[in-house]
Amino acid sequence: MQFGRGSRWGVLTIICLAVFIMVIDTTIMNVSITALVSDLNTDVPTIQAIIAIYALVMASFMLIGGKLQDVVGRKKAFLAGVAIYGVGTFTASMSTNAMMLLIGWSILEGIGAILMMPATTTFLTSTYAGRDRAFAFGMWGGIGAAGAAFGPIIGGYLTTYYSWRWAFRLELLVVVIVLIFSYLLSESSPTLKWRELDVIGTTLSFFGLGAIVMGILLMKNVEAWGSISLIIGTGLLLMAVFWFWQKHRLQTGKNPLVDVNVFKNRTFTLGNGIGTIQNIVIAGFLFIIPVFLQSVTGASAFETGLALLPMSVMIFLFSIGGARLSAFVSQKWLLVSGLLLAIGGAAAMRDVFSLSTTIPDIIPGSMLFGIGIGVILSQITNLTLSAVDEKHSTDAAGVLNTLRQLGTSLGTAFIGAILLIFIFSGLLSGIAHEYPELGDATDEELATILQTWVEKMQTTDISMLPEETQETATRIADQAISAGMYRCFDAMAILLVIGLLAALALPGSPKPRRKEEKKEK
Repeated sequence: MQFGRGSRWGVLTIICLAVFIMVIDTTIMNVSITALVSDLNTDVPTIQAIIAIYALVMASFMLIGGKLQDVVGRKKAFLAGVAIYGVGTFTASMSTNAMMLLIGWSILEGIGAILMMPATTTFLTSTYAGRDRAFAFGMWGGIGAAGAAFGPIIGGYLTTYYSWRWAFRLELLVVVIVLIFSYLLSESSPTLKWRELDVIGTTLSFFGLGAIVMGILLMKNVEAWGSISLIIGTGLLLMAVFWFWQKHRLQTGKNPLVDVNVFKNRTFTLGNGIGTIQNIVIAGFLFIIPVFLQSVTGASAFETGLALLPMSVMIFLFSIGGARLSAFVSQKWLLVSGLLLAIGGAAAMRDVFSLSTTIPDIIPGSMLFGIGIGVILSQITNLTLSAVDEKHSTDAAGVLNTLRQLGTSLGTAFIGAILLIFIFSGLLSGIAHEYPELGDATDEELATILQTWVEKMQTTDISMLPEETQETATRIADQAISAGMYRCFDAMAILLVIGLLAALALPGSPKPRRKEEKKEK
């Protein structure tokens, strides 16, 4: 493909490259948890927090990111985002500790992404029309789905045979390519002034969502339980203030961060709820499976990526091909079917995890789970956004993208916290039943020692325990992780059942117009 000024698809190529590195970034690191823990001398909860904060930054600033292109122009906003993203990915690739990774990946890349992502759709809308626009958006969605699907295998390969740092270095190469060919992108005229931006609303949403996610991340610390309700309650209060602040700006004729009246639409609200649950579940899945495989079975990052590949392929195929099913079945019942399949997959996997589990054991359940998630993905965006009128389309798209990222952040935080809580519970139970007395050490002290070792992905030794007891300690730890996985899939199944009830509450969607379409042809 030639990138001359008259190149027909140059803009699409640039946009697809940008979308690919943003989407792949959300999945590529999950399979590298052991390497990150070892190389950065950190632990699983810290990596969990870094992953959650990356999505949280995107969720908190996604709405204001869309508004900024109306202030400075879409090209300037996009290129500023690409530059910030490049600095972030370079910083992440050079990380020597967890804080450096947090700044580079979670914060800088997150800020860069919220400037890039909204502009990608407006570039395509302004550049293409008719069939070309339909093809462009099809490619845009397909590249996003492919990035999410194949991120684990790419990240696993690079981590195992080279280094997890190469994932960020390759992203930096893409950033350079995008900047070189950015002359193909067209600028837009500003339609807003800086003073019209809702800074107060942005601040409220950032601290509100941040408090909720941080409260959930703290759930694993028993000593912090007394303050968790206060932290999450403060977050919910700030989000309530945010809601009323948006209504106030609407009533006074000021430009809100989001028109909250869009939530009066039942289909839109329920659709966003289902989409958020779906993101919580898939993010939790992608976090806990690598923890189990790499801790209990000793799988490498590449083997972990291979284990996730069948599910990823099912999500990719059914999210792309599932749209055609709406010609035969209404969107509501396709959503119901997808949720039932995902519930079946979660139920099939809950009893798989044990000390003897191998990678092939998880594939059947994960594939069924992936088919269900793919069917949901094929319908949820169109159903949600088509429910609102055109004057609210920008607000609706902003809300949908924000809640998707929030779901990813909550999934990593919530499902990960459940795993860590039940690992500690399992350690206490195992020690009480099997472990011999060790001097003056209590069960709680022994459990804390083993929990720290588990949170290091068993990459350190446990020399503080007598050599003759270390094999028993390893077995207790692996059993605790397996029991934690059981509870995680219980939680995911419950969330999917809530999503199923929401889908059943959707207004009946129109019947497929198969006969009419044939007549028109």
